[in-house]
Amino acid sequence: MVVSSSLHRGFALSNQPSPHLPAPHLTDALADAAVADIQSGMVVGLGTGKTASRGIFALHRRVRDDGLDVRVVATSHATETQARALGLKLIDFHSVESLDYLFDGADEVDPDLRMIKGRGGAMVRERLVAIASARRVYMVGEEKLVDHLGQRSALPLAIHYFGLASIRKHLSDLGFNGVVRRTMTNEHFLTDQGNLVVDVTLQHGIDPAEAAAQLDSTPGVVDHGLFLTEADEVVVEMKDGRIERMMRQE
Repeated sequence: MVVSSSLHRGFALSNQPSPHLPAPHLTDALADAAVADIQSGMVVGLGTGKTASRGIFALHRRVRDDGLDVRVVATSHATETQARALGLKLIDFHSVESLDYLFDGADEVDPDLRMIKGRGGAMVRERLVAIASARRVYMVGEEKLVDHLGQRSALPLAIHYFGLASIRKHLSDLGFNGVVRRTMTNEHFLTDQGNLVVDVTLQHGIDPAEAAAQLDSTPGVVDHGLFLTEADEVVVEMKDGRIERMMRQE
C-alpha cells in the first residue's frame, strides 16, 4: 500500500547543465526534495542517470551553502566523474558495509512502488548500493508513473557476453523477447561491469515478482531492472510543478 501527499510547489530545470560543471545559480525542486533529509555525517549513495544527476547537483549545493559534511558512494563511472568534478567526498564501496541514504531515478513506478530501472545500464551497482542503504529515495517525473510495469519502458537485463545466443534463446522460451542494446556507433553497449544489456518486453499481466524470480534463476543473467522492494519513498515532479511524495507503508 502506498499513500501520496503534496509536499510543495517548485519548478524543474528546463535545461540540464553539464554533469562535469557546478550549477551555482540553479534550483531544482525535485532534487532539493530528494536530498532535504540528508544530514552531516551520513554516507550517501548516488544513483545514475539524468535525474540522479540533478540530485547530485542539489547535494553539492547543500555541501557548498549549508556546510553539509557527507561521504558519497557512486553507482557508475559517470556518477563518480560528476561527484569528483563537484568536489564531493567519494569513498570506495568495496570497504563500505552500509549506507545511511540513497537517492536515484527510475524508468517506471507502479502504484505499489515497484520500479523498472536500468536505462543507464547501472542496475547491478544500483541494486547493490540500494540493498546496503538504510533509506532509499527515488525521483521521477509524473510521466514515469504507470498502472503496471512494462507499460512504457523496456526491461533491461544485464547478461554475460559468453553464451549470448543461448541465453537469449532461454529468455525467449520464458517469454522475454528483446534486443541487444547498442551504442550510437552500432557497437554493443557495455555496462561498467563489462556486461551486455538486453532490453526485453515485459508481458502485460505477468506478475513482476514471478518475472524477477525467473530472471534470477536464469544462468547468464547477471541482474535485471525489476526493483520491486527497494523504494522506501518516491518523490514525484508533477506536470504543474508540484512535488509529491509516495511513501511505502510498513
